[in-house]
Amino acid sequence: MVYVLFIYAVASVVAFIAYGLDKRAALRGRWRVPEASLHLIELLGGFPGALLGQQVFRHKRRKARYMIIFWLIVALHAAGWLLWALS
Repeated sequence: MVYVLFIYAVASVVAFIAYGLDKRAALRGRWRVPEASLHLIELLGGFPGALLGQQVFRHKRRKARYMIIFWLIVALHAAGWLLWALS
């Protein structure tokens, strides 16, 4: 369990940094972090950091397709934790 929480923490820090870098690149018209990469980080446990990054950097919150995938990833994690708790 401690290892899983550690992975969530590390992935969340990576996600937060990725959101910040992507927002900065967007403002400067430079190379962006691909959305697929952001979603992969979220899927690997970084969704808490991604959610914080969305709020702090005001980034990706208005892209409906992106947010649908994001919330599906959150739901997948929630379902996994629920299954674990019930077993």
